[in-house]
Amino acid sequence: MSFRPTLPLHKKSSTAWLARQSRDPFVKARLSSPSSYRSRAAYKLIELNDKWGRFLSRPSVRSVVDLGAAPGGWSQVVAENFGWTLEAADNADDFGLREEVKVQKRGSWSTEPMNKTIGRVRGNIVALDLLPMVPIPGVQTLQMDFLAPGSARIVRDALKSSRNPEGTADIVLSDMAANFSGSKIRDSQMSLDICHAVFDFAKGALTVRTVDERGKASCGGILLLKHFAHPLLQEFRKEHLEPNFHLVHYIKPESSRADSAEGYWLCRGWLGRT
Repeated sequence: MSFRPTLPLHKKSSTAWLARQSRDPFVKARLSSPSSYRSRAAYKLIELNDKWGRFLSRPSVRSVVDLGAAPGGWSQVVAENFGWTLEAADNADDFGLREEVKVQKRGSWSTEPMNKTIGRVRGNIVALDLLPMVPIPGVQTLQMDFLAPGSARIVRDALKSSRNPEGTADIVLSDMAANFSGSKIRDSQMSLDICHAVFDFAKGALTVRTVDERGKASCGGILLLKHFAHPLLQEFRKEHLEPNFHLVHYIKPESSRADSAEGYWLCRGWLGRT
């Protein structure tokens, strides 16, 4: 799937964007946070997790896949919920280096907790993107197309453990969006294409919800999927999400800008019917 390069901003629109950024409370919070989240989007995941049952914090959740993860804000939030302590900032010696140079210098997989005494680190986190990512403690980063042949097997191998021998994902996250073209029709189609791609990956990766002989149900896999409001996307929800998940919620987080058509589907309890 190819995306158009971001279009250059005119001086007037650049000034307006800078003014909006300077007023944005979440941009200010990111810049002042000790956690040094790599993107404003981290606060969206924090809000979604806090207001919708703290799904990232449940002890039963031990495997998470973050699709289109660069620069890594969402993966940082997952790692924190898994008990990892994040670096406050990049090494000063790395200032000014491009992301791919930092990756070459520092590697792509942090395997030890920053604080080995915390005693509650759990599970596996895998982050995928076509772009390189600076390492995040507790996160295995894979620079690849998640739809490429063999990618699903590589992700499963990365998620396997004694408690998860099949390498399934308890949660699949996607905050992906294509660069806006300015055409509502094209932009809606691109959002739909991404949703289809993520769903195709998730249906082969998620843990299936089961019911035992006593009628007790397991939670089943969770998919958190960004989209942009449009009738085509509502059809996608009805045709693909609602028949295959126990519950599907539409959420517009407060940290999402009010003038954006952006929203999220929180899909709980993968039924494995597809």
